[in-house]
Amino acid sequence: MPESETPETPVTFPPAFLWGAATSAYQIEGAVREGGRTPSIWDTFSHTPGKTAGGEHGDIAVDHYNRYRDDVALMADLGLSAYRFSISWSRVQPTGRGPAVQVGLDFYRRLVDELLAQGIKPAVTLYHWDLPQELEDAGGWPERDTAYRFAEYAQIVGEALGDRVEQWITLNEPWCSAFLGYGSGVHAPGRTEAAASLKAAHHLNLAHGLGATALRAAMPARNSVAVSLNSSVVRPFSQDPADLAAARKIDDLANGVFHGPMLHGVYPESLYAATELITDWSYVQDGDLAAINQPLDALGLNYYTPTLVSAADAQADGARADGHGASSFSPWPGADDVAFHQTPGERTEMGWTIDPTGLHDLIMRYTREAPGLPLYITENGAAYDDKPDPDGRVHDPERISYLHGHLAAVRRAISDGADVRGYYLWSLLDNFEWAYGYGKRFGAVYVDYSTLARTPKSSAHWYSQAARTGTLPAVTWADAPPLAATD
Repeated sequence: MPESETPETPVTFPPAFLWGAATSAYQIEGAVREGGRTPSIWDTFSHTPGKTAGGEHGDIAVDHYNRYRDDVALMADLGLSAYRFSISWSRVQPTGRGPAVQVGLDFYRRLVDELLAQGIKPAVTLYHWDLPQELEDAGGWPERDTAYRFAEYAQIVGEALGDRVEQWITLNEPWCSAFLGYGSGVHAPGRTEAAASLKAAHHLNLAHGLGATALRAAMPARNSVAVSLNSSVVRPFSQDPADLAAARKIDDLANGVFHGPMLHGVYPESLYAATELITDWSYVQDGDLAAINQPLDALGLNYYTPTLVSAADAQADGARADGHGASSFSPWPGADDVAFHQTPGERTEMGWTIDPTGLHDLIMRYTREAPGLPLYITENGAAYDDKPDPDGRVHDPERISYLHGHLAAVRRAISDGADVRGYYLWSLLDNFEWAYGYGKRFGAVYVDYSTLARTPKSSAHWYSQAARTGTLPAVTWADAPPLAATD
């Protein structure tokens, strides 16, 4: 914290700071067969035996498709100023190509209108991992054509919503789409092909650039176009040259592979060298890097925990402790000589270490990496084993502590010169947590999965107070009277 602050000093944010929450379509919407929607890769993956915990899936999720008005009213009750949500590509364009299905777009039109009526700024993410299955059947993200299909889809959604939505995000966490989807196989579509994961990364980059161009052609110039990256805070285990080299390799694979072309129009030469035995990168065609390197109006950063690495011990043989699920296949192509370590400290239910210094470091890195580019924290949050007490309240003091620490880190970064303009808590609601099913609760609002009733947790009341006042309540902040649960 700044030297002028003490632990007792109120942490106050700039007046225009956005206080938001975030969700994604497949995790909350349900209604997977309504309105002409066809399967995405996550429908297919989650219905494949053994791919998700307990065989759970998002067919109903938390039924946001039918309960969106109540959910927006809940956001308004909490005093949120912004809501980041994603569009289901296969709800809007069921085959991933051709004309839009208007009933699908109408759902998002109604959602946007409801948000604006409640004074909540909508922020649209075009792609949060749910590729239409027909595009995967044609090869998915390793195929170049998928990037062009994404640009067509971006134009459709931009034309439909661009008059009312000012904040746009092309892709959410393309690292996960490429390397967990096509490398380790722990995410949809569940492929385990190192070369394909690198091709997917490039075509996701190309999709971002083409999509940003399509959005700008379809929308008013006042609108903001961004991307959300889950850039890793990679730390070496020691200052030994071998450990420093390991950290550089993982930094290239986690960060440089996306921010290199997006922000600077180049891939790191060290990335090419590290992966030369896997791919020759011949799919990077003339003009691709210029197409990817579109000017951004903002950059979204998603952060949960830092990454600690060293050079691998040749004798070591054990699970890869990178926090990205269990698989015998690595999401780090060309990095078999790198070992991942659990960082010390308290952990969330995901097993991720709680370390707000990583968020401060990440913000300051991109303040240097892209000077003058406004930043938003588009995801940050924690999973805990939340349960209602006998009175029906859900107390989650651990999440309050987590949020206080990370928001204080954001404020320190602002004091250090970073232009951070908003924070989107992950997540508004407990939801389908991908391959973990419904066992990991990230929500500030508790969802009873048997009834789908919503109950704001202690952290929701705490965050509401922060959003309304612009000042962080104390970690020991007492609960406000509970908002009524919604059925």
